[in-house]
Amino acid sequence: MKIIRKKKALVTGAASGIGRAIALALAADGADLYLVDVDGERLDLTASDARRYGGVVVTDVRDLSDPKQVTAVAGAVLSTWGQLNILVNNAGTAYYGPTHEMTKDQWDKILSLNLLTPIQLVRELLPTLSAQDEASIVNVCSVCGLVPMRKGAAYQTTKFGLVGFSVALRAEYGGRDFGITALCPGFVDTAMIEEFETIGHQRRHRIPAWMRTSADKVAKRAIVAIHHNEGLVVVSPIARLLWFAMRLSPGFLDWITREGWRQRRRVRLAPPLLIAADILQPKA
Repeated sequence: MKIIRKKKALVTGAASGIGRAIALALAADGADLYLVDVDGERLDLTASDARRYGGVVVTDVRDLSDPKQVTAVAGAVLSTWGQLNILVNNAGTAYYGPTHEMTKDQWDKILSLNLLTPIQLVRELLPTLSAQDEASIVNVCSVCGLVPMRKGAAYQTTKFGLVGFSVALRAEYGGRDFGITALCPGFVDTAMIEEFETIGHQRRHRIPAWMRTSADKVAKRAIVAIHHNEGLVVVSPIARLLWFAMRLSPGFLDWITREGWRQRRRVRLAPPLLIAADILQPKA
């Protein structure tokens, strides 16, 4: 997409974290925004900051884990603008802990919000997007959609699925004027790192600062991906290291995630891989 200015953009999960950062980056480039989140108070703050750039900003407080509300958002966007150029699927949630202890409601919520909601939004808005002179879909995935992790089966299922959905869409619809991007950050300094759902006895690992990146850096990378029509974008050095290790030696990374963390006091391994195996958990 050569020019973002005056383009119409829908951003989900825009109240905080990566969604907020991408919304503000789009606003800075002159886009008009339709922002969606379940947290109305923080969504208003994002909207207020975005309006300082002079564009049109519309807010919509919705629970996107409900398919009926997803349909309502798609309809409201088209009623407001009659068109859409940029769709950013960012809304999501996470769980970290033993998979066998997850409840059905926890599984349903993660699968719905992280995977089924982006699929539904694309399905309902694809005819409009594909009819534009220029359009772009950015699905905010995760490095956890590229490499194995422990105690995050539901989250990782949705992120692997979203990466697969993105590359399939790109193969079918991607072209010079229609970009589809799977954005895969590593650990990001957002509230979800502290607020992800778990169970009472599950230890919350602290991710070292050197392993994290900022939401603003992820947003800047997303804007570059939109401009240059990039397909798969892995953000942060630790994420790229993990992805490189997965491609170079999947068996080695498989061993680290299964056994290496138990032997961390007896076996010397590359520190970034060892730490990641010990504390790998969903990003925000």
